[in-house]
Amino acid sequence: MVNIKTARTLALAFDEVIEAPHFELTSFRVGKKVYATMNEKEKRMTVRLSPIDQDVFCSFDKNVIHAVPNAWGKHGWTNVHLPLIRKEMLQDILTVAYCTVAPKKLAEKYKIE
Repeated sequence: MVNIKTARTLALAFDEVIEAPHFELTSFRVGKKVYATMNEKEKRMTVRLSPIDQDVFCSFDKNVIHAVPNAWGKHGWTNVHLPLIRKEMLQDILTVAYCTVAPKKLAEKYKIE
């Protein structure tokens, strides 16, 4: 339910985020750390979550959100299928991902309690 343009807008909405190439993907970074990538061809974002946050979000629906099926997934990298996710949920996931990698000073502004 989220298109590429909307996903990009949401990902760039946080302080000090830049968009940069990452191999054949687009990455969204705060500082030099990637917090999300986007595969436009597959209409998918991959976000960096803590393992606990990954478990919480993945419990929603494995067809929509699931751990990357390799060692990266065990480190919190999580796939989000854009055509299947609501905008509000993607916003929450991106917020948590941003806060996972952003410097504490920047993350405090966006922390979800």
